Amino acid sequence: MMPLNPLKKRLALPQTSWQLCILAAIGGFASAMLVVLFVFTIEGIQLLFLHENDDYSSLSALSRLLLPIIAAVLIIFFAWLTGYQYIRSGIPFVLHRLKIANGVLPLRNTLNQFIGSTVALAAGFSVGREGPAVHLGAACSSYLGNKFKLPYNAMRSLSACGIAAGIAACFNTPVAAVLFVMEVILREYKVHIFIPVMIAAIVGSMTTSSFFGLNHEFGYFSTISLRHGHYPALIVLGITLGVIAFAFNRYLILVIKASARFHIVPRILTAAIITGGLGFLLPHAMGTDISAINFSLQSDVELQLLLALLLAKVIMTVMALGLGVPGGIIGPILGIGAIAGTCGSIVATHFITGNIPASDFALMGMAGFMAATLNAPLAALLCVVELSNQIEIIVPAMVVITSACICSGQFFGNRSIFIMQLEAQGLAYRRPPIEKSLQHIGVLGVMAENITLLTQPDQKTLALALANKTPDNHLIVVDKHSGQQAQFILYQPINTPNSKPFVEQHTLIPLCSQSTLAEAYMLLAQARAGGVYVYQNNPDDIIGIMTFDAIRSYLLKGKTST
Repeated sequence: MMPLNPLKKRLALPQTSWQLCILAAIGGFASAMLVVLFVFTIEGIQLLFLHENDDYSSLSALSRLLLPIIAAVLIIFFAWLTGYQYIRSGIPFVLHRLKIANGVLPLRNTLNQFIGSTVALAAGFSVGREGPAVHLGAACSSYLGNKFKLPYNAMRSLSACGIAAGIAACFNTPVAAVLFVMEVILREYKVHIFIPVMIAAIVGSMTTSSFFGLNHEFGYFSTISLRHGHYPALIVLGITLGVIAFAFNRYLILVIKASARFHIVPRILTAAIITGGLGFLLPHAMGTDISAINFSLQSDVELQLLLALLLAKVIMTVMALGLGVPGGIIGPILGIGAIAGTCGSIVATHFITGNIPASDFALMGMAGFMAATLNAPLAALLCVVELSNQIEIIVPAMVVITSACICSGQFFGNRSIFIMQLEAQGLAYRRPPIEKSLQHIGVLGVMAENITLLTQPDQKTLALALANKTPDNHLIVVDKHSGQQAQFILYQPINTPNSKPFVEQHTLIPLCSQSTLAEAYMLLAQARAGGVYVYQNNPDDIIGIMTFDAIRSYLLKGKTST
């Protein structure tokens, strides 16, 4: 038997671990540095043809038309180099890999995410930075876990830490990043995961702050002046945002389903033509969110132009994401919400005495639309609070968020756009409740190590070993033939009423030491008996066993009986 690594055994248990916290900090720093490189690359490319970042109005109309098409050709070319099957990326793909591959992301998908998203964002496609940041963060941290061959439950936790670091690095919003991971990605709150995720978010935010400063993108918003008398208008705004969120999600899914039968090349070219065409007419609709928000907050913009900008932004985002352009969704969502909120402020001013600052309703629109679209009210609330540096917006934002979520969810049956995307693309994201419960604990942490190994014993030796066997000891016979993998056979004396004791024999199934109880359960569920033996590197070297009875004990009592 090989010696067991105590660090890996510790990480296999669902407990708060300083070792995982250190790995989370290292992974968070590496993820943040990758996001910094990603942002610098985008800004560097943009400054080659723009006077200021995201200011596409400085380009000629013809340049705005051609720029997305040129970018689409580059995206397609790189996807061809890596293989078109590796073009899937972003938050839905990360969710899928978190469920079916313990958060491990293929390198080619990550390369497509970095290069493709960089080109798409630089060229003015209406996609966000946070999707690539999530993908890059998860890939970086999961690579770290895979390099050290950590237990799968620890790898999933480390991948979640990378996601939190990526979001915090992208927006400088560590609290919202933690809540986003818990509310949207993991959809559960576990203290032993919460703490390392928090550490990774802090490290990610501090790392990018050292490069870009402590200011948030929307820190320039003036202090809000909303009063209780504005709350009826905020409720109407929330209801309107709920309707828009339902329409946005529905048409995005329709585009995904309708375009699925076409190759990725015509899909991305179509998205480029639509983006270029709308950018030709409305340059401020291009890009992720900053340009559109800045334009909508100008005091002399007419309502008709804002409504046209809102419609163009929705169409560009739906078509870009629905047709497969690499990038995120949260950035455009914030932009759409801000424009919708600004439109609401103009309408509300006609019915309420005194002017309502457009920036106040813009912030409310960002919070409400993000909450209703992602079905993540708490993450949306904290995101806008951190982005604006204003704790005073909490109560009015809660009014808008609750109104939007109730309208969108109860009356229209709207769900998280990420879940809807996964279902539309046929990507698995759910595990049965039993398997989900067993995923939290690795076999290394609870396997039986008290083993007596007998290599091809004779009958007398076997009988003597059975007679001397204690209840907490497991007797295993090794059947090994030259050139073949060894078989490990478990011998279990069974005492039955009114009969002589007899011995059950079970051939143990090999299981990698990184596995969780979920993998062990799936191997044994059909027979509902026997067990698995755990190995580290060589399947011929046993380091412990896990029986089906022990797994059943964990399900019933919350602990194993080995």
